[in-house]
Amino acid sequence: MQLTERVNLRPYEGVIMMHADSSEDEQKALFRRNKSIIENFAGEVKHLDTWGKRTLANPIDGMKKAIYFHTTFQAKPEAVAELERTMRINDRVVRFMHARLEDGTDLNTHLENFKKALAESAAREREREAKFQARRAAQGSRGPRRDDGGGFRRDEGGGGGFRRAERNEDVGGEESDEG
Repeated sequence: MQLTERVNLRPYEGVIMMHADSSEDEQKALFRRNKSIIENFAGEVKHLDTWGKRTLANPIDGMKKAIYFHTTFQAKPEAVAELERTMRINDRVVRFMHARLEDGTDLNTHLENFKKALAESAAREREREAKFQARRAAQGSRGPRRDDGGGFRRDEGGGGGFRRAERNEDVGGEESDEG
């Protein structure tokens, strides 16, 4: 009886951010190299999606935008170490992250659920933005208010006084006979 080596492929997903001015050829070269590394470790790329150029939450080395990619693949753990090593030395790669998924995860199902969650998140964001715009429009119908830059607002509709924006206390308007 001959023993055969069992290939231990694990499911992974990754997000890669490339420099915003990377050419299409540089992007393709990176992913051809990544695919060859994964295949050298007996793995296979299941999916690669380009999210396009997006604004970074926090600037990185003065950059405000990057090109985002999402990928799913199966490979040996050594493949991820080699992928990360090559991306660290690539000047065009701004950031990257690989996450191991649970063993036995079907990558197609994972991808469908991932896309569904993204769509739901985008819908919630659109709903929040619509509520914000509606609130803003309602505030605009109450009459114009002007902020003098120091946290004071002057009511344009009369009254003549300045009011502290946070507490509505009279600061510099006409004096009152109370107190």
